[in-house]
Amino acid sequence: MNGVGYLILRMDDLMENNEIVFEKQKNRIATITFNRPDDLNAISFDGWKEITKISEELKKDDFIRVVVVSGSGDKSFSTGADIKDFEKNRFDSASAKKYAESFDGALDSLESLPQPVISMIHGFCVGGGCELSMATDLRIASEGSQFGIPIARLGILIGYSEMRRLVSLVGPGNASYLLLSGRIIDSDLAYKMGLISQVVKEEDLYKATFELAEEMAKLSPLTHKRTKLIRDTVLKNPNLINLSEDEKNLPFTNFDSVDFFNARKAFINREKIRFIGE
Repeated sequence: MNGVGYLILRMDDLMENNEIVFEKQKNRIATITFNRPDDLNAISFDGWKEITKISEELKKDDFIRVVVVSGSGDKSFSTGADIKDFEKNRFDSASAKKYAESFDGALDSLESLPQPVISMIHGFCVGGGCELSMATDLRIASEGSQFGIPIARLGILIGYSEMRRLVSLVGPGNASYLLLSGRIIDSDLAYKMGLISQVVKEEDLYKATFELAEEMAKLSPLTHKRTKLIRDTVLKNPNLINLSEDEKNLPFTNFDSVDFFNARKAFINREKIRFIGE
């Protein structure tokens, strides 16, 4: 896959021993790249911890407005957990619980980022790789990409948080189909199910993803952050029972922001809007 001027990161820049490559760009976009193309970008036990570390850094970074997650090479976004780790780190229920702390921690930290997170998907997006993509806000995939969570082929189970994300995206019927059949589906069916947000031609994937990221980076970071909070509140409490006062007031908070004041003034005067996140 070749860049088209939107991606600063190039394969020559990826350090051979760096499994997760993290870069911040001048256009306020950060990139997280899985860098094990010879292993279809499978993620090691330590790799999950690195994703958590990167996410915690991003939570404190007011400069970065959008995050793009992708896989290096031309064969895979990610195939998830490296099965070679299982003998050492995931061989019984006790070790699986410890492994899940790192795996769930990585996905939870990515999901809770205040910035919008886009998965740029090509090739295989299966297992833990598919589950990770569901923890991002948007998923743009190239034609020919393949998706699935074939736990029944390995005899293991999906976690509660991963099941919640899957059901919220595709519904219980499609979730059951994916998990119980063990089948790998193509990008067209994944889009129809709601598993991914957009399908583009392979040669247009970089351009489509980074054009969207650049557009979003110019929008209100307060709206992005608080929209995600409202969405997550609805998903966790769909009946909106016993909301806290902060939760009840959240949809109205932006009306007191500097950004809303400036945006309203700029709109009336037909001026360019510049959001500062305050």
